[in-house]
Parts: sequence; structure tokens; C-alpha cells
Amino acid sequence: MMPQHAATPRFADYRRHTDELVRATVAAADPQVAISRFLRRDGRSLWVGRGAEAERIDLDRSRVYLIAAGKAAIPMTTGALAALGNDVAGGAVIAKAGGPEWPAEAAHWPLALYRGGHPLPDAGSMAATQAVVELLANTQPEDSVLCLISGGASALLTQPLLPLEDWRKLVELFLKSGCTIRELNAVRRAIDRVKAGGLARACAPAACYGLILSDVIGNALPVIGGGPTVPEDDLVVGAVTVLGRYDIARQLEKPEWQRLALALNQARYLHKAARPSVRNVIIGDVREAATAALVGAIRLGFVGQLLTAHLDGEARDIGRLAAGIARDLPPGQCCILGGETTVTVRGKGQGGRNQELALAAAVALERQPRVAILSFATDGEDGPPVPGATPAAGAVITGETAQLARSYGIDPLAHLANNDSYTFFTRLDEAGRGRGEPHLITTGPTATNVNDLVIILSYPN
Repeated sequence: MMPQHAATPRFADYRRHTDELVRATVAAADPQVAISRFLRRDGRSLWVGRGAEAERIDLDRSRVYLIAAGKAAIPMTTGALAALGNDVAGGAVIAKAGGPEWPAEAAHWPLALYRGGHPLPDAGSMAATQAVVELLANTQPEDSVLCLISGGASALLTQPLLPLEDWRKLVELFLKSGCTIRELNAVRRAIDRVKAGGLARACAPAACYGLILSDVIGNALPVIGGGPTVPEDDLVVGAVTVLGRYDIARQLEKPEWQRLALALNQARYLHKAARPSVRNVIIGDVREAATAALVGAIRLGFVGQLLTAHLDGEARDIGRLAAGIARDLPPGQCCILGGETTVTVRGKGQGGRNQELALAAAVALERQPRVAILSFATDGEDGPPVPGATPAAGAVITGETAQLARSYGIDPLAHLANNDSYTFFTRLDEAGRGRGEPHLITTGPTATNVNDLVIILSYPN
């Protein structure tokens, strides 16, 4: 029901509205706040979890180590240290190179600080991971390890059974293939020592607690960050299936494929060790972010609906779907979809899944009045995954966008065919500077990551 104080939303304000909804969404996914809901200090007791399911750590008997990896590693660490105080025996934080700066207080953290490459791992990722494994070799049975995992950990926390350049090429091929994050991680988990529960095994004999910010549709624990605290067996068959599905053997040099085959053979024995003591807790996900956007839309005066938190598929197909929903959406209503799409790269342009979705929607929505569609990544980084992310988090379009572009001599279909959505929106925004609303959404790295949101706004006449 629409609040009584809410004014009727006007189409002229659509860009202000979308900016407000982006801010509300990112705030709802704040990792520091999320940690505070699941990590609580009570005297000399530390409680991990919520309500009756929370587990107690006796700080007088247990040394507590802290390991954080992912795009949200820094704020998650800040939240955890607020609860732990000085009761930290040691640990490490692996943040993304080029991501948010270390806070001033990080100089006094009793933790080693590292930077690693993302989405392609680099030497920094591997060196940081080796340091983590060596640190955890000193744990005792009475100790506890808090593992703070967020999206991006797959690249930042890695010990592959392949040389680094082979590993990077393999990941790059998959990122261009249009595969899902589940398929990519099926391969990464199989041939990496710290994934699929490898970090939890490194914590042994200490108890391991995984506090996980989900960037995976449906919160599948083994997939988030490669599942470093989620032990699994028999991963090789699934990895081989995915390799065959995307014809990876044909795209590798013969020596590279031979090394990959050897790694898969070694992986058959990698995950057979005894299962460690581990407890995993999801502390935030795309549904919470989508719900915050829904509340924000209602406050703006819309009648809101969360259609799904399991959105996936090819970005341009979902863009056409969003346009179809927009055409049927009654005036004054808002529809929200959360999840993550993929792009099969066939062109040579620059873009990202959210920008490509928005561009496809602009083409399909042409001449539809008083409707806006926003698609953006909550981490503020909307591809391409290789060779580097664009500065944009996504884009917002209306039924006027495609026609406006053509009036400036910019062909939306040609840019879509070339996977060149970022260039399209950049040219359009430059051409219309000072005469219309910008289309690109630019937030910078947000230090969180809970998938993407598509928000459809239909304005009253």
C-alpha cells in the first residue's frame, strides 16, 4: 500500500529516483552492518550467528584468528574487529587491488594486509593465500578462525594446481564464454587447494566459522567465493563436463591442456581429506538489497513488487524481457528483479552485463512513454571482466533513449551487436551533456557485492 505522505512520482524526476534507489540498495548491502548482525560480543563470550542458532566462543579459552577475502573484505573486517576488540590472535585481509582504500585504523589492525587481482588472480593473490595457509598452520584444537568471505574471493584467495598464467587464461576463456558463475566455479573449485573447503581444512584442528556475503543467486554456499569453507568431494566429473560444454580444450595450446589434464588428475585426491569442523552463515544477499529498493520505491510513491531474486540468463535477452514487463506495467508501479546475467562476448566493444541489458531494453522499449529501466551491479563494477572493468556500475534507459541516440547519429543496434554498450552510453551522454539526463550509473567500488538489480519504473500519466 502506498504511504499517505508519498507524492505522485513524476517522470521528469526519474533520474533522481534511480539514484536514490541505487543508494538505498548499496546501503542495505553494507557488509559492516551485516557482520554486526551475526557477530556479537557479550563479556568474554563471542556469539556467531543469530538467535537460537548462534554458537558461543569462550574468549578465555580460545584464540580467535581472522581471515577476510573478497570485495567486501575491508568493511567486513571493520565490523568483526568492532566485536572482537583486542581478542584477535592474528590473521590476514586480502582485498582487491584497485578497490577501496585501507581505512586509517587498518595501520593498527593485528592483521596482515594484502591486495590481489580480480577478476583474474595475480601473483599478489597467490602470495597472500600462501601467507594465510602458513599462518593457519599454527592453530590448536581450542582455537577458532573467523573466515569473512565475499564475492571476489575466488580470485583473491587461490592456490591453483596450475601455473598462474595457465590459471589466468583458463578463467579468461570462461569469462568470455557466457558461462554462469556456477559453471566457472565448478572448474575453479576442482583444481584449487583452498577452494571447496580447502581454507577450512587449513584452519584445522581449530574450529572454522564462515561468515559469508552472498553474490550468488540462491546463496549456494559451494559457489560463493569458490566455497573455501564448504568441503566437497568428487568435483572432477562436474569440472570436466563444464570444460567440454564450452570446448575449452580446443582453445588451449596442447601443453596448456596437458597441464590442465594433470591438474584434474591430481584433484581427484585433493578433497579426500577428513572433513574439518566448520559452520557457515549467510549474512547478506541480493534479496535483502532488492527489498531495500522495494521499500525505497514505495516511499517515492510507487506501488512496488519484487518479481524475483533469482534472475539469470543472457543479458540482452533479459533486457528484452524487462522491456516487455515495462510495456505491461500499470502506471505508478515498480517492478524489481535481482540476480545476475551473463554476456557471451562475440564483438570487440567495451561494456558489461548491466549496460548490455540496458541497451537491449532501450531498443525493445523504443517510443514507450513514461517508463524507466535501471540495471546495475551492487559492487559498482560492471565488466567487462577482461581486460578490465568499465568505470560504470550500469545504466538507466527510457523509451526515449534509442530514438535520442539515433538523432545524434549513434546506432544502438550496431553497438549491441558489437558488445559495445559502454561506448554507446558514453557517446550518448557526451552528445546530450547539459541537455538531458545521463544514462550511465557511476558509483565507484562500493565495497560490497550482492549481485545485480533491475528496477522498472512506470510513471503515472
